[in-house]
Amino acid sequence: MGGPSAEHEVSLNTGKQIISHLDSNRYLATPVIITKTCQWIMPPFVKKISKTTEAVALPQTLALQEVAQQGMDVAFIALHGKYGEDGTIQGLLEALRIPYTGSKVLASALGMDKPRSLSVFRDSGLHVPAFRVMNKNELKRKSGQLQRELIKEFSLPLVVKPSDHGSSVGVSIVRNAGDLPNAIRDAFRYSPEIMIQKFIDGRELTCGVIEKENGKLLALPPIEIIPKLGKFYDYKSKYDDGGSDHLISPPNMPKSTLQHVQVAATLAHRAIGCAGMSRSDFILGKDNKLYILEINTIPGMTSTSLLPHAASAVNIHFPQLLDILIKNALRKN
Repeated sequence: MGGPSAEHEVSLNTGKQIISHLDSNRYLATPVIITKTCQWIMPPFVKKISKTTEAVALPQTLALQEVAQQGMDVAFIALHGKYGEDGTIQGLLEALRIPYTGSKVLASALGMDKPRSLSVFRDSGLHVPAFRVMNKNELKRKSGQLQRELIKEFSLPLVVKPSDHGSSVGVSIVRNAGDLPNAIRDAFRYSPEIMIQKFIDGRELTCGVIEKENGKLLALPPIEIIPKLGKFYDYKSKYDDGGSDHLISPPNMPKSTLQHVQVAATLAHRAIGCAGMSRSDFILGKDNKLYILEINTIPGMTSTSLLPHAASAVNIHFPQLLDILIKNALRKN
């Protein structure tokens, strides 16, 4: 948990929640914290030396190898953002032959890369808001002209976001042309590649999918998100207490629409090859079309997170959800 991304604090909260909800009668959990500067921190291991024991603190370069040698059963990944959700930590764990929770390398990388995953979803038959990808070189070549092109292409309001971040970090809804340069600069703070996307006016929905112990996928009840602290589901609305209302299986939404959301979330999960769990975010537009915005291969597990809430609505409480994810990890490796 932790990591060098902008989602470091969210990741720490996820890790703490997971550790506190693991069944202590079944699991012996050792927290591994990765700092913002990529230092690996973990409690000292106990080594047997002859007939005595000795606690030793491990150098960071030897930490994972030592964990592997100690016979770790499974790594529960609680890293969000870059290095955690993009396939990096997954590849490292595979190289060390350590089983881990969640999706494997390719699905993780695709899920984190919004433009590429949206292209896959579009090819799979899902509705995707029109978007355009921009890098810093393109911006330098024709800054003023490019901004005029974007407004002409997408009209206002439009959405600007980093291509490979979660938790709404660096995301802006631009309603006035004068705000576009700052929104672009802010998004580029977090990624060398950003997305400009058509704004879809409608209702924000999310739907989790988990892989049951028999390997079958279960789409959880969709949740409608009503932000209270921001104009959209931004960082504060996601993580501050009281930041948003979460309506599980919203009563004012037709059952057929809820089922459509579940089918779309399952399709998105399969389209990029997710494993264990995922959570897809949607907008139900005023044109009555369901647009997928992104997929999360490691959804948050904090006290305000959506996947645990949806699972509890179908009597899968947090410790049981963690059991399912761990068993999936052991089965797939």
